[in-house]
Amino acid sequence: MATTVAPPSATSSPGSDSADLAGFGYEPVLHRKLGRYASFAAGFSFVSILTTIFQFFGFGYSFGGGAFFWTWPLVFAGQFLVALNFAELAARYPISGCIYQWSTRLAGSLIGWFAGWMMVLAQVVTAAAAAIALQVVLPSIWSGFQFIGTDTALTSRDGATNAVLLGSILLVVTTTINVIGIDLMAKINSIGVTIEIVGVLAIIALFFTTAERGPRVVLDTATAVPGPYWAAFLVSGLMAAYVMVGFDSAGELSEETKNPRRVAPRTILLALAVSALGGGLMLLGALMAAPSLDDGELASGGLAYVIMSKLISPAGTVLLGCVAVAIMVCTLAIQTAGSRLMFSMARDGKLPFAQALSRVHPRFGTPVWPAIVIGALGIGLLVLNLGNPAIFATLASVCIVSLYLAYLLVTVPLLVRRITGMPPVHDTDSTLFSLGRWGLPINAIAVVWGVAMAINLAWPRAEVYTPAGGSWWQLWAGPLSVAVIVGVGAVVYPLVGRRKSSVA
Repeated sequence: MATTVAPPSATSSPGSDSADLAGFGYEPVLHRKLGRYASFAAGFSFVSILTTIFQFFGFGYSFGGGAFFWTWPLVFAGQFLVALNFAELAARYPISGCIYQWSTRLAGSLIGWFAGWMMVLAQVVTAAAAAIALQVVLPSIWSGFQFIGTDTALTSRDGATNAVLLGSILLVVTTTINVIGIDLMAKINSIGVTIEIVGVLAIIALFFTTAERGPRVVLDTATAVPGPYWAAFLVSGLMAAYVMVGFDSAGELSEETKNPRRVAPRTILLALAVSALGGGLMLLGALMAAPSLDDGELASGGLAYVIMSKLISPAGTVLLGCVAVAIMVCTLAIQTAGSRLMFSMARDGKLPFAQALSRVHPRFGTPVWPAIVIGALGIGLLVLNLGNPAIFATLASVCIVSLYLAYLLVTVPLLVRRITGMPPVHDTDSTLFSLGRWGLPINAIAVVWGVAMAINLAWPRAEVYTPAGGSWWQLWAGPLSVAVIVGVGAVVYPLVGRRKSSVA
């Protein structure tokens, strides 16, 4: 595959954007309808702080106490370095399936294929993991959403089984929206993100106006698990690591974005920065507003416990409804990004059943089969784990470790190119987003960060993966999932990886 940089589009008209894409050897078949806000919404809804912080706040607090707050700015700083590199690539390669495309053009077809393979599988698991978050919210809004049993906790058998049912229903809905078209998806996603942002601001205001204690709570370590605090801090940091991924979604939708060379880099950075600011204020506010820090309720109930303790009224239900909307658009955005990645790889003939997976519906302008496949695989994954109380931690481990490794398959080859002075980072177009002379140190730190986080995420910890006891494979879910993904990929790649790409 070519590694040269196509000339940038000078205007934002659909015709010039299509000509720009044709410079990479691809026929423009997707509908280019996304503006700046829709592009930002795609990345923001994938990160979805309302979804993920509601899922993981109790987890982080239960290990690190109030001082676990500091893992949030730390993880943001590391991920922002990664995002800066991604923004530079998005300006030069505005192509759907960005992780696969960037890695391929930086390191060749083998590394690129494995980056895409790991990313698309991770997105299938991420969609399933996001969908089951409905269980954290809906039964709190109305007990009628607890269709199975009475225990609503996601870590109980009843709660886990009901989560599978709710998550499967959500995946059917998001698959239908993705099939109908990018225009409908963008409208729903943009409305959902607007509701989510309003909900975040309302929750922050609620917490800060009903605070029980001051901001010094972020120095509290008394409620951390016993033992060396650094160990508890590392575990609690998994919460922020689980949240701050998916900001590259604006790049995944480049072929459906107007003027993507200018828009995608900005929205990648903006989605992560806004998520970090809003999430950080929510964390601080929750710690300040919680009725108690040491009665166990904050660790088990998380943000929902704090909200309902402050608003045992219709207003509290409305805020939880905002969270439910955020979960829906989060699942929708993940599935959309995954379907574009699958389409991009299939268009190059790099997946089984590539002809069907690369077909775009003539009316809807969407890759229908990738959306259906991701939805079906996500539901299948949930059904396989039916009734398993450890499903939450296991799915989170598998998908996030894979995502971090896929990111490394972009940042490591990019670092090699920076060191050797090869394109695309040393082009002559000064109008594109560029890190300039800061590119090398930022890239190098981003690689070190990515390796450290992948190790921390995959490390088998009984207190994380089997807190109530469980099978050995659950304890080793992270490393085993990587081994299985790479092993299956090693079997699949010889069958499809050497197919001639549509790009010279």
